[in-house]
Amino acid sequence: MLEIEGVDHIGIRISDRETSVAFYEELGFEFVAGAAFDQGHPIVLRHPSGLVVNILGPANTGQGDNILMDKAAKYPGITHFAVKVKSIEATQAFLAKAKIPITSRRHFMGVTSVFIHDPDHNVIEIVGEGPDVADLILAFEARQKADAE
Repeated sequence: MLEIEGVDHIGIRISDRETSVAFYEELGFEFVAGAAFDQGHPIVLRHPSGLVVNILGPANTGQGDNILMDKAAKYPGITHFAVKVKSIEATQAFLAKAKIPITSRRHFMGVTSVFIHDPDHNVIEIVGEGPDVADLILAFEARQKADAE
């Protein structure tokens, strides 16, 4: 077994440095490093929660096939990353004030998630208070199994 201690960072290729840095800073990430971005090194942004996003670029081609989670066409690849928040209501108020549109919502077993896109259309799921998604899915499957018996 691989002895994983946690997530080190999430890498996201972007097309415009200033726009993407401003977006992630609006979400509370702080610029750590990025002087060599134009030479292919990442811009490192750290959130006070400990989550680190490395934004890479610049992209050298336009968007290809859509692999986003909230679109009808489903291609292989990473579809999104998800973060947990203390209050989905406070999060929705923050997003409205920051003029960051919510692209979709999901209510699953009492937990609400909202989805947003970064400037390059990468999907970020924001999961509200309650059990984590893995526990919700386990409970859902157990309920389905019990109902089938």
